[in-house]
Amino acid sequence: MTSSADPTGADRPAPASPLPAIARLTWADLRAALSAGAADFRAAPRFGLFFSAVYVLGGFLMIWLGAGTVAWTLATSLGFPLLAPFAAAGLYEVSRRLERGAPLRWGEVLGVVWAERNRQLPWAGAIIVIYFLFWTFLAHMIFALFMGLSTMTNISTSWEVLLTADGLTMIAVEFVVGGVLAFLLFALTVVSLPLLLDKEVDFVSAMILSVSCVAANPLAMAAWAALIALATLLALLPWFLGLVVVLPVLGHATWHLYRRALVAP
Repeated sequence: MTSSADPTGADRPAPASPLPAIARLTWADLRAALSAGAADFRAAPRFGLFFSAVYVLGGFLMIWLGAGTVAWTLATSLGFPLLAPFAAAGLYEVSRRLERGAPLRWGEVLGVVWAERNRQLPWAGAIIVIYFLFWTFLAHMIFALFMGLSTMTNISTSWEVLLTADGLTMIAVEFVVGGVLAFLLFALTVVSLPLLLDKEVDFVSAMILSVSCVAANPLAMAAWAALIALATLLALLPWFLGLVVVLPVLGHATWHLYRRALVAP
């Protein structure tokens, strides 16, 4: 939690915010959130480009450092889920300031992101990292389970092993399991991350509320998750360059979806 000034000079934790209520989302809400996200990016492109550039440059760095080295690939990859909440906080703060008509200054926006290190957002980042490590371990286990002795094959030069019956089954299982885990992570974070920036709420309560919000709006949230997955996949194809536009638009749009999904008490 943040701290507030005490008359005696000491710092006290800021009082906890009441949890907001969950609203019913419609297709119109999704379109409006996406449109508002694109408008925010057009209104303040320098901030969106800055935060998305971190991901794009990080992708190239991961390839450069991790090429042919599993240890380095894993080490650099860990930076992505750990950094994600803080990059998202920057985009959310820009949208919040645009919403209020407040000035946009680099020092103030980055100052909010820096201040999050003392609040609940780092705990959310830790959960994402643990989740990432679990999926990495599970993916390797599925690969070993289906490929058997083929696990000794260098798939970067022997792609035909993936076209066997075992290889195709393994790909299907990885796809299904990965999809389920990805949607669960989406449910945990879709409104909890902007909520943690906006209110004084502990990360456990925020994540429980986020899952409840998804459960209350299954069709709308599934459509939003599918949109994020498809847009991100297409953005990755041209050497991560599509992320320069897709990430800030989706980040700003998520803030506006959060505003529509949760109603202040």
